Amino acid sequence: MTFEELGVNNDLQRAIAEQGFENPMPVQEKVIPILLNSDHDVVALAQTGTGKTAAFGLPVIQRINADEHVPQALILSPTRELCLQIAADLADFAKYTPGVEILPVYGGSSIESQIRALRKGVQIIVATPGRLIDLIDRGVVKLQDVHTVVLDEADEMLNMGFVDSINDILSHVPEDRKMLMFSATMPKEVAKIASRFMHEPEEVVIGTRNEGAENVRHIYYMVNARDKYLALKRVADYNPSIYAIVFCRTRRDTQEIADKLIQDGYNADALHGDLSQQQRDIVMKKFRDRVITLLVATDVAARGLDVDDLTHVINYGLPDDTAVYTHRSGRTGRAGKTGVSVAIIHSREKGKLREIERIIGKKFEHKEVPTPEQIIEKQLYSLADKLEKVEVNEDQIAQYLPGVSKKLSWLSEEDLLKRVLSLEFNRLLDYYRDAPKIDFIDEKPNRADRKADRKKDREPRSDQDKDRRTAEKGMERIYVNAGKNDGFFAGNLIDLLNKTVPGKRVDVGRIDLLPGYSLFDVRKSDAQRVVEALKGDDWMGKRLYSEIAEAEKDYARASERKTKAARAPKPSYGRKKRRDSEH
Repeated sequence: MTFEELGVNNDLQRAIAEQGFENPMPVQEKVIPILLNSDHDVVALAQTGTGKTAAFGLPVIQRINADEHVPQALILSPTRELCLQIAADLADFAKYTPGVEILPVYGGSSIESQIRALRKGVQIIVATPGRLIDLIDRGVVKLQDVHTVVLDEADEMLNMGFVDSINDILSHVPEDRKMLMFSATMPKEVAKIASRFMHEPEEVVIGTRNEGAENVRHIYYMVNARDKYLALKRVADYNPSIYAIVFCRTRRDTQEIADKLIQDGYNADALHGDLSQQQRDIVMKKFRDRVITLLVATDVAARGLDVDDLTHVINYGLPDDTAVYTHRSGRTGRAGKTGVSVAIIHSREKGKLREIERIIGKKFEHKEVPTPEQIIEKQLYSLADKLEKVEVNEDQIAQYLPGVSKKLSWLSEEDLLKRVLSLEFNRLLDYYRDAPKIDFIDEKPNRADRKADRKKDREPRSDQDKDRRTAEKGMERIYVNAGKNDGFFAGNLIDLLNKTVPGKRVDVGRIDLLPGYSLFDVRKSDAQRVVEALKGDDWMGKRLYSEIAEAEKDYARASERKTKAARAPKPSYGRKKRRDSEH
């Protein structure tokens, strides 16, 4: 099957050929002929990344009358990011189609500039619901000439609470328009929209209803809740070329996990609702440019983020809604490529996992968390592959070879190889030499085992706790009575130290954030001035207490006492003054 056989005109064929499209994808084969040759509305169930934009975009452009400078097609998307991407793709398709004007309309940008563009005349509007309604209410957008309406990611729009907005918008569109609705899943709300606004819609299903993307492997690791972060690190280390989104349930978890990954040397960042639009744009650009390879995000923040070539989607726990899992996993394994959806779960999520399996029609593979030995071996072979495949520019490097060769001439081939590997892997080797143990969880624990596990979860892990209270070599461990429950994260600690500690900037090592307190490493020479500076300061109204950590002390209980003390009436003389002269 070719695009010509589907009825796509020469101008569009020329544009898509330049973009590398040779043959239509399954969703395009099914949808394009209906939109070009039939009066039927269409409900298409397909994952993101299956070629949806071209499936509706090519026929929409082809049906535009370029002589009429009024809106003729309306495409609704749930997010600003997706809106911009669809508009950019349509502009590429319309490269050789003269007179077709496409305008993205979305919140978070100047409404005045969008109004000016609309008054010049556009035929295709790509819009988020909120901004479009604003423009309709202002009388700027008239939809009486619209002959095609596309709802992209309809299930996402409904999840985001746009059902009333969609109803409002569709009431301004002619009754006899053609309507296309794309959705990854078919929940009841989407079916209601279809029955209310569509005329005998033809259903197109790519794959099976509600199933996950065909090219995605589904894997799960079952660990104790306390070991989930360690498991995440091992999954990342076991996949040297990983390029992934890590999904967390809450904004707090998202920021905490991202902070810990950054602290541990990973190219990571967070994406959540507490960030401004400018901050989000910066993070997403860094991720698309692969400056960041691990993006830790909430589902809401990641909506509309369309990134090619993701190797993994990592579920840091399973979502409550199966449709959300389908959306997550559908972000990898696109356009014929393979991808992996990883779930890091504890035993209480096993039932939820089985429900997801039932709905998507696929089994999850159970894997044991990679061992340090397996990770190091995988990393070494990955480096060997890179060394084999690296392109050597003989002309540029030739002038430097004699000097370098002379300097390293005393090394044997084996010694040279050892040094190359050590240069690359010393940090990894040091970490995994004394890596914390991750307990294996039996797939089917008996009743006695489950009871023992619950008891074990309630008890402190003395070895782990003791290890947490022990500083790394050359460092001193510091305790402060502010933790995750106070909204206190790694970035906040660094900012507080920079503002509070007098004199030379403090270098911070390992940071452990606990619910009621935090522990962190500083150089031994800095420890005392850090403790003195933090004592009596405050964080978000909480009076701080700090000390050099003791390996045998129960800081969970100590923090409770300090919190109670902090609630007591404070002296009227106010905040403690720092005695800079003493340092």
